[in-house]
Amino acid sequence: MSVSTDEKRRKLRKIEIKTRKLSNQIFSGSYHSAFKGRGISFSQVREYQYGDDVKSIDWNVTARHSKHYVKIFEEERELTLMLLIDVSQSSFFGTQNEFKNHIIAEICGVLAYSAITNNDKVGVIFFSDHIEKFIPPKKGKTHILRIISEIYDFTPKHKGTNIAAALKYLNNVVKKKCITFLISDFIHQNADGASQKDFIKSLNIIGKKHDLIGLHIYDEREANLPDIGLVKVKDSETGKDFWINTSDKNLLKKYAKDFQVNMRMMKDLFGKSGAQLESIKTENDYVVSLINMFKKRALRK
Repeated sequence: MSVSTDEKRRKLRKIEIKTRKLSNQIFSGSYHSAFKGRGISFSQVREYQYGDDVKSIDWNVTARHSKHYVKIFEEERELTLMLLIDVSQSSFFGTQNEFKNHIIAEICGVLAYSAITNNDKVGVIFFSDHIEKFIPPKKGKTHILRIISEIYDFTPKHKGTNIAAALKYLNNVVKKKCITFLISDFIHQNADGASQKDFIKSLNIIGKKHDLIGLHIYDEREANLPDIGLVKVKDSETGKDFWINTSDKNLLKKYAKDFQVNMRMMKDLFGKSGAQLESIKTENDYVVSLINMFKKRALRK
């Protein structure tokens, strides 16, 4: 179903207002606590005030002015936030409230606004089984609006998924340590043994070099099939059609089990690499999931 330009503008405006408000009211402080700067550096001196730590007194300045002065230190900030976004065909799936790519646009909006509020840069890598687009890290509201718009309405040239290629590309274009959110449904990641080994190798490299968080975005129907009889389905990434009998209880159990096994394996791989993986269902409130994720990060530091 096509969407008119005016309707798209209204939806994007709604997302922009919502994500900026969430960032200002909830997430900018949580983001700051979860992702610390590179350290602290001397900023200036000021006159001593009641309650100041006496250990911070600058005795050299105090001796020159016959008044007590204290050293003021500031956090060295200006980190870089990189959003690695899976735009393969499966990201355009949705059966309940929203398509996955629309939820991803909102989540990235919240993260991006939280980053620029804390004086951090934001960049994006769109990927399928190819690198679709790279937006270099920058600051500013206009930059964030562009990112939200691109995510919401991005049309990939390819349909498959190759997370390893995206991680390798990140390693080539971002040399310094950065905060990296890898956002995907992780469908078709385990297509064959060779690609799985490549993924694990790339994940371990990025997990050690960068501050990596995976966000698994999924629809309820990807975790549990409904019992609606014989159904013809199309694999969104391979384009193949096939029939399945959703009234087959054994099939439904296997489908649900395979989903859980795959996600446990992914969580384990992320954990071993030094990264973390959080799951967000499109039907649920992603705000709660992000709040819990930030709390975990703050406790880890």
